[in-house]
Amino acid sequence: MSEKYQLEEAFDPQSRFENLEEFEPEFWKTKKLESMTRAEWELLCDGCGKCCLNKLEYKKKIHFTNTHCRFLNCNNCTCQIYANRFEVVPDCRDIDLAAVREKPRWLPKTCAYWLLDNGYDLPDWHPLITKRADSVHQAKMSLKDREIVSEVGIIDYDHYVVDWEDL
Repeated sequence: MSEKYQLEEAFDPQSRFENLEEFEPEFWKTKKLESMTRAEWELLCDGCGKCCLNKLEYKKKIHFTNTHCRFLNCNNCTCQIYANRFEVVPDCRDIDLAAVREKPRWLPKTCAYWLLDNGYDLPDWHPLITKRADSVHQAKMSLKDREIVSEVGIIDYDHYVVDWEDL
């Protein structure tokens, strides 16, 4: 069976932060996740790419692997089919409120959605704080430059389980 999809044009992650003056300053401190607009919600994503890692669940605990979705751009940690990801990848998960609150937790510990929903503030390296999309990479909090492999051809994910501190 041949897959039909079109890779999206190159996306500049910094473009997400060009019009921050249109948003309430530090909106994440005054609004609950439920009250955020779609645009505010999207800005919360730090662009780490960790949610694109494949995961295994054993005994009600999530185990991350260092295998990633084949559509992850490892240079900037963005999805190459973002607009059509749910149609192309049936098990791709939308990061919505239910996903943030799902047990066991499958989002990384550094995920802004999870942090805010659990009473924590954004870390100082978060792009909303620094106004720079690359701050997540500079802080070594993304998948960029890590030893990760594409899921293509992987049969036994058990051999790829990782125990990184930030997951």
